[in-house]
Parts: sequence; C-alpha cells; structure tokens
Amino acid sequence: MINLDHLNDQQRAAVTAPLGQVLVLAGPGSGKTRVLTQRIAYLIEGMGVRPHNILAVTFTNKAAREMQHRLQSLLGDDGEGVWLGTFHANCARILRREAQYLSFDNNFVIMDSDDQQALVKRAIRELNLDEKLYRPTSIHAAISTAKNNLITPADFPTQSYRDEITKRIYERYQSLLRDSNAVDFDDLLLETVRLLVDNPHVRERYARRFEHILVDEFQDTNLVQYELLKLLASIHGNLFVVGDEDQSIYRWRGADYRNMLRFEQDFPACQKILLEQNYRSTQTVLDAARAVIDRNKHRTRKHLFSERGAGERLVLYEAVDEHAEAAFVVDTIQQWVNSGKARGSDFAVMYRTNAQSRLLEEAFLRAGLPYRLVGALRFYGRREVKDLICFLRLVHNPDDEVSLARVINVPPRGVGEKTMVALQLAARQAGLSAGQLLIELGEKGEQSAHWGRFSGRSILPLADFGSQLAGWRRAVAEGLSLPGLFDRILLDTAYQEYIDDGSNEGKERWDNVQELRRLAYEFREGGLTAFLENLALVSDQDTLPEEAGNAATLLTLHAAKGLEFRFVFIIGLDEGLLPHARSKDDPEEMAEERRLLYVGITRAKDRVYLVRAHQRSQYGGPEIQEPSRFLEDLPESLIQRQGQRRHREVWESPESRALRSRVLSPNHRPASAALIEPRFHPTDRVRHPVWGEGIVMESRIQDGDETVDVFFESVGFKRLVASLANLEILPKG
Repeated sequence: MINLDHLNDQQRAAVTAPLGQVLVLAGPGSGKTRVLTQRIAYLIEGMGVRPHNILAVTFTNKAAREMQHRLQSLLGDDGEGVWLGTFHANCARILRREAQYLSFDNNFVIMDSDDQQALVKRAIRELNLDEKLYRPTSIHAAISTAKNNLITPADFPTQSYRDEITKRIYERYQSLLRDSNAVDFDDLLLETVRLLVDNPHVRERYARRFEHILVDEFQDTNLVQYELLKLLASIHGNLFVVGDEDQSIYRWRGADYRNMLRFEQDFPACQKILLEQNYRSTQTVLDAARAVIDRNKHRTRKHLFSERGAGERLVLYEAVDEHAEAAFVVDTIQQWVNSGKARGSDFAVMYRTNAQSRLLEEAFLRAGLPYRLVGALRFYGRREVKDLICFLRLVHNPDDEVSLARVINVPPRGVGEKTMVALQLAARQAGLSAGQLLIELGEKGEQSAHWGRFSGRSILPLADFGSQLAGWRRAVAEGLSLPGLFDRILLDTAYQEYIDDGSNEGKERWDNVQELRRLAYEFREGGLTAFLENLALVSDQDTLPEEAGNAATLLTLHAAKGLEFRFVFIIGLDEGLLPHARSKDDPEEMAEERRLLYVGITRAKDRVYLVRAHQRSQYGGPEIQEPSRFLEDLPESLIQRQGQRRHREVWESPESRALRSRVLSPNHRPASAALIEPRFHPTDRVRHPVWGEGIVMESRIQDGDETVDVFFESVGFKRLVASLANLEILPKG
C-alpha cells in the first residue's frame, strides 16, 4: 500500500477523494503533479483499479514524461498500461485505431504549424484571392477557432462577405489536408469528438474502458477538449481534474478558464478541493502575486501560504530606457554569479512578446554571459531538420503533398515550378496523388501509362526521385529500421555534400542533422510512425534541456508556465507591453494579462525583479511610457524601489541628477523658472516626420515639458515629448 504520510492535509484529501467528479484547484507550486501521480497510484494499489482502465491527460510531452517517471518510481511495473499522454497524443492514438470510421487512413501525417500555414496560403492562391486582404495567419486563426468550437466548414457561420471567403478557404484547406492524408493539431481533437458522437458503439467501448479519467491543467482546456472528456466519462463518470483558473493564459489559442465553472455546473455534486500550500516561493513572493490576481473576477480566492519564510522584497527597478533596462538585468545577474551565490541557470528573464528579447540578447553577448532562448526558431523548424523530416514523412505517407513540394528538388535535381504544376495536373487526371504517380514512374519507367504526359527534360528527374521514394518504402516494408532509413536517405540524396559547405554555418547545419539522427535512434523500437508523431506534437518546453548548465533562460511569460527558477526578472512593465495594448478595451483580455503577470511572479523561488523603462525608442524617437497599471496593486511594504527616483510623476536617474546639478550650479541657475504654456491642444491636426498625420487627443505640462497624446492614422495612439517629437501643427480647415 502506498504511503500518504508525506502529503499535507489538502493533498491527502484530493488523493483519497471518493469516486465521482473531483475538482482540485491547485495554486502555483502546490504539488499538483504529486497529487495526480499519487491519485493514480492510490486507484491502482488502494482501490484495485487496473492500469488499463485509467486515462491520464496532460498538456505537454514534458509533463507526461515527468508523470510517467514518478509513476514508475511509485509502482514499478504495476503501473504499466495506464493511458498517459497529451490530449493530442491520446487522440492520435484513438484515431489510428479507429481509422475505418474516418475519412483518412491510419498512416495519416500530422501537419505542424509551418505546414498548416503553407496549406492556407495554397488554398488562398487556388481561390485566386489576395494574401494581403486575407492574411494566412489571420485566416488560419479563424479556422483554428472554429475547430476548437466544434464548427466544421459546412457549419461555419457567415454574417459578412469576409466570413463567406473564410468559409471557402476553410473548405479548400480541409480538402488539401485530406488529399495529403493529413490532419492538423485541431483535427486530432475535433475528429475524435466526431468519431465518438457519430459512432455510439465506439464511444461506449472507450467510455467503458476508461473507468477513471484524470486531467492536468484543466483551466487550459477548450470547448472541444471539454466535450471529449464528457464523452469518455459518459459511463463511469469518474472525472478527476486539476487546474487553477488564475493560471489560464492561453485564451488566444482557445483555452477557456470558464470550463472550471462549467464543470461545477455540469456536475453539481462534484467535490471541490483547494491546494493552497506553496512549496516553491517565499511568502513575500506569494503575497505580491495575490495582490495582483485578487483584482480579477470569476475565480475562487486562494490563500496561498509558504513555510519558507517571508524572504526578500520584490525589486521594482525603473530604467532610463530599454537599453538601460537590459543592462540592469544583465549587470544584476553578473553580480550574483560573480559573488558565487548563484549560477547562471538560477535566473530567468521573462517578457510579454518575443521581440523584447533582442536587446537582452545583445546585452548578454556584450557581457559574455551564456543564455538560452526558449521559443525562438525551434530546432524542428530549422531548414535542414525540416528537410529530413519531410523525406521521412513522404516515405510514411506518399500522399503528403506539402512534404513532397518541399523536398522533391532537395538537393536541386531540376524540378521547377512548371514541372510541379504538370505533375499535380497529371496526378489529378489519373486519380492519383502526386506521390503515388511519382512512385509509378520510378518503378515502371517508360512502361508507365503516364510517362508520355511529361517532356523528356522533366520526366527524368521525376522518375529518378520516384525510384528513390519507392526504394525507401520497399526497404521499410522489408524491415529496414528507422536509423537505417535515415542513413539511406542521407546517402541516396548526398545530403551532407548539399548542406555542409565547409563554413561554420554548414557545419552547424550538419550537426543539427546528426542530432535528429540521434533522436531517430531513440525510436528504433517505436518506428517511423511513433517518431513522426512525437515530432509533430512537440512544444517549445519539450525542447528545453533538463539541465541548463550555466546559462540564464530568456522566455516569454506564456512559455514560463510550469517552470521555476531561483530568480525571476519580468521586464517591460509598461502600459502597452504588460498589459498588452490589445487588451485595453477587452475586460477578458485584461484579466488574462493580469494572470500572465501572476504566472510570471509565481515562477520565482527566492527573488523577483520587476523592471520597466521611463521611455522607449519608437520609429520617430523616444516615447514616454506609463507604468503598468498592475504595479499599482503591489503594496509598498512588499517592494523595494531602485533605479530612477520618483519626482512627482517621473523618476530621475542618478546620471540625470548629476548632470542637472552641474548644469544648474549657482552660476548657471535662472532667477526663476519660466512658465510653460502648452503649444498643442485637443483636436489639433499634426504631422510627424515618420508617422504622418494625426490628431492631438490630450496635452499636458509634466516636469517642465509638454507631453502630447496623438492618434496617428498610420500607427494608432502614441504619447510623445513635444520638445523631442518634431511635430508640425497643420492649418485648420
């Protein structure tokens, strides 16, 4: 029997909760992974549930691996058989098993983000639409939102002409996916729900099997995921969900924290348990985080407490500008590291948008401090890695036209755009996919009925590639291992000669190929299908090495979820950055921005540095920044102000103060300060040398200068210092 003595009272109540529906509200650092794994162990050892009858769902592969490792430590081989994985991985597993009920085969490929964008662009082109009017990223987001809300192309609502166009692109996009025997991430969920709804006997089979369903990060579920859980729990009704509405930060990709509220409404008899003891942070960090999040509505208040003591106050640093902001971060880290009291890996620097990392990276490079960047160009998105993945995907599924288009001329073999168009047209006329037609040309040569469709100049490289593809597929059918296939593709295509030109960049690209090859060896037992599925479902955090060495981590607040560090810097605490300008007029968006800051603060074990800049460079010069409204929620007793000192509305740096004292020495001081009259007035039309024309919304005298709020037609709202902005007042009328 497992030992529960090491659990606190709230954790023990959750682990041993009676059957039925259980909602565990787990504050940050409260041991939710421990509770989930102990609950599974308790079901198996304490209640006699067979592992085969337990489904455990996570949101990242990393979380699934950690849970698997802990279960192995707790139960050994007795835990074998639990269905444990991400929503997408579990759905892919079900779809491959039940392919006879679907519109695609069980060897379907999962299109990654880049491939999805490529297909949307292709759909737009094929419909003769303008990409500037119908931006692929925007259209893809609309399609994704529809799928997350269980809306198929046929059901897509059309209330405007743009909706009509989006629906047409959605329909074509789905056709292109099916032509390639492919699905996107959202299809994995949507098609599984449709499978279970349309086939009651299939639903009953899975619902009977999964006597107990456990869900991690429940606050990040969307509508389709919630419906899926209800379908799978429709017979036994044992749903154990763990989440925290205060950490719901993925609204932009469909996550809906209100599923926590829906759970209580749909299951009024559910047991609700709060995990409030934090094992990560000091009490001061927790109190600051609570001061920020308690302003949000539609949530259950949690009284987070820690036995680690009060700890140090949060540092609130205001820099002169964004360059000084980055310098403060790097200088502080360097001082800690040089003192021997911390390692580089103890530090994380978090920001709202990826663009904010540039100045930080430059500052780290100048200081010679190592860093790692999370969520930048992912390893799997690099050109050479993507090439090899597409070769492998094509061997797995010759119908994959996205992969075919990428590698048919890699390395260059004389297959241009005209030849590709001819190939696709011939394939369509023959009722085949382009990949199937290539294989036939490669195997039958001039005996193929389709040989005469191509000119002598274009047919040879097509047939040559088709012959290679047929040979790779034949070798796999005869038992060639995944590493063996990988090496054969490299050899047959002379890929090393193509990618490694002897330069440092070439060597780095070949090193990346070797790293992918090493990963292929890890899947020599699982095979090609498992390997490709793992690659398609990997996330930014999954590529983060377990050991950071001596490097500080740079990452967005969104990417920080689930991580922890001794020291956390959060930069850009200015209106328009955090909270983001997009959230200004949307209460739900603003609430999510507040949750983002809460997540960032609660990543810290020992110390938090909140950093902002008095001014930031924009296209036409410096622009005064307003402090983030969230800073007003922090009690003065919890923070230690550094950097510029407050003088009414503006803080003054030591450098500025020294300069002022020299300039305004007794011999230089004026007898009295001149009274400044505002030059600009509301409704004035002005012209800026970069942003063009705009309208003055407000003007005020602030610390001896005029500050002007202007709405520009080209870039929107800007706040400017009049003496620096070079604004021209336009004649009225």
